[in-house]
Amino acid sequence: MLIELHPEHPEPRKIRRAVEALRKGEVIAYPTDTAYGLGVDLLSRPAIDRLYQVKGIPRTQQLAFLCHDLSDVARYTVVEQDAYRLLKRALPGPYTFILKATREVPKNLHSRRRTVGVRVPAHPVPIALVRELGHPILSTTANRHGEPPVIDPREIELTFPGVSIVLDGGLGGEGLTTVIDLTENAVVREGMGAIDGLF
Repeated sequence: MLIELHPEHPEPRKIRRAVEALRKGEVIAYPTDTAYGLGVDLLSRPAIDRLYQVKGIPRTQQLAFLCHDLSDVARYTVVEQDAYRLLKRALPGPYTFILKATREVPKNLHSRRRTVGVRVPAHPVPIALVRELGHPILSTTANRHGEPPVIDPREIELTFPGVSIVLDGGLGGEGLTTVIDLTENAVVREGMGAIDGLF
């Protein structure tokens, strides 16, 4: 189902409709500050399994937590003072930061290193979704492995048949987030987020 919404001022009833789907364990798609994302309720194990199936990726691939602000990030990750200063400069924005997981992170989402990727997008739609849901969305880019992201929201349902709702906020971007592992102070992937002046 395609639901058109205002990308800058998303209508609350449309956000609620999408969150209802999340709570039922469904996969939804939404615009972000980079590309369109696919996401599920972080606390629903069946939904997480469904997301991996829909995207067609192995469970070994870690997905990001979409959070609504830094306090949300600090609930699910261990944020030291230096890391906090960096996060405050970079977020919200097109970055995914890898940090040590706290006990709040469901065990089935822990990596072998007990780390988790977190992101606070600079886009009203995912922020509204996470606020309404009350906890993070487990999220991945709306693309097939090794292919660019799907730009047209109308094509997302065709590309990913398991998606129940696509929030149409207009054409999406093709960029990806910059991924930074703060446990090793390493840039994992250069994307839309600038590296210069960040550290």
